[in-house]
Amino acid sequence: MSKTFIHDNFLLENKYAEELYHNYSKNQPIIDYHNHLPPQQIAEDKTFNNITNVWINGDHYKWRAMRTLGVNEKFITGDGSDKDKFLNWAKTVPYTMRNPLYHWTHLELARYFGITDLLSEKTAEKVWDITQEKLNSDGYSCRGLLKKVNAELVCTTEDPIDTLEYHQKMANEDFGIKVSTAFRPDKAILISADGYTDYLEALGKASGVTVNSFSDLCDALRNRIQFFHDNGCRLCDHGLDQIYFENYTESEVNAVLQKKLSGKDISNEEALKFQSAVLVYLCETYHEFGWVQQFHLGALRNNNARMHRILGPDTGWDSIGDYPQAQKLSAFLNALDSKDKLTKTIIYNLNPADNEVMATMIGNFNDGSVRGKVQLGSGWWFLDQKDGMTKQMNALSNMGLISCFVGMLTDSRSFLSFPRHEYFRRILCNLLGDEIQRGELPKEEMEWIGKMVADISYNNAKKYFDF
Repeated sequence: MSKTFIHDNFLLENKYAEELYHNYSKNQPIIDYHNHLPPQQIAEDKTFNNITNVWINGDHYKWRAMRTLGVNEKFITGDGSDKDKFLNWAKTVPYTMRNPLYHWTHLELARYFGITDLLSEKTAEKVWDITQEKLNSDGYSCRGLLKKVNAELVCTTEDPIDTLEYHQKMANEDFGIKVSTAFRPDKAILISADGYTDYLEALGKASGVTVNSFSDLCDALRNRIQFFHDNGCRLCDHGLDQIYFENYTESEVNAVLQKKLSGKDISNEEALKFQSAVLVYLCETYHEFGWVQQFHLGALRNNNARMHRILGPDTGWDSIGDYPQAQKLSAFLNALDSKDKLTKTIIYNLNPADNEVMATMIGNFNDGSVRGKVQLGSGWWFLDQKDGMTKQMNALSNMGLISCFVGMLTDSRSFLSFPRHEYFRRILCNLLGDEIQRGELPKEEMEWIGKMVADISYNNAKKYFDF
């Protein structure tokens, strides 16, 4: 009898990789410390009546592939039926070979639904029926799906003006999984964005501070940081093209804000000074509260103006940017460190050309105060696939200590995305197993290497984050 495509030793190419995965990594709980899951759906334990609602809706990875194949937008984000959208995705899947979607798709079908058939037009009706029946049975609600993958903690991402009502509701429950949040204040930083003054008004209402000056803005943000902290938040996240760091004075940035509030245009230089000032203030405050700060750098967003106008952001029109990163990032981290206000930091890189730049940068600010204080985050977005994750781990290994790495996260909006942790763990174990087989790592130290695998899979994150 032939193996199914997804089998026990999928991606594990030798006995050492198999031993590392099955004995040290496979059964470790999942700490998913950054994702975009809707907390309301977890709090209300939402159920999904078909696989399109939980698997295809909102997944811009799948949408990009379907568009490339020539699928009409009606069957992607449009008014096509849920079943027709699924059938079009099933038709697309065989064409995704060598894209991570092919692996993710079959891991997700296997882990959540026990389906080992390859998804295609031929099997689509069968898969639709099986998943529909299971999604309408016990154990397939949002919480049930998280339990199926042994999730211990999931950390969603919220704007400073969020009420955190759903996190508060879950804080008073015990359903076996901790749900926390991360503070995402990008809208308060990006002064040139449309709707900035309207956002400041909303921030003022949420914080109880009317924002008429830069000092007011700092007070408003601090109030919201305190509110998030009181509700269990212990980390923040920033999605920026690059780190901003320009010399500024408070009078300068206050003048920039006054121009914005009065409806006048501000220059790019003025915006950069203002953004630098807000970012530094935030990061000094994160240090005061003992948070972990995360920076997702390098995305070039909303490239297709026509489709962005029609569908809005986060619908599949982004790509890798080639921004300069090193000098401003160095100056920014150095400014915080020089005042001993650099908190634990994770830097995620989206441009593979910058892996070594980032991997060497973190070593400049690991000062011995905390194990792995400044981290090179796992391969994300366009790099959370076998090649991207391998390159990230090789750069980290060559330039630093992969043994201190806090491992994988989904960064996803899908409740079916958690097998990406398994995917990462298998790639990690195969990378090390291959080097053991070649004699580049000592097989006599299998127990130590296994401990390192367990640490990267779970223990390092458990110690690093204070939830």
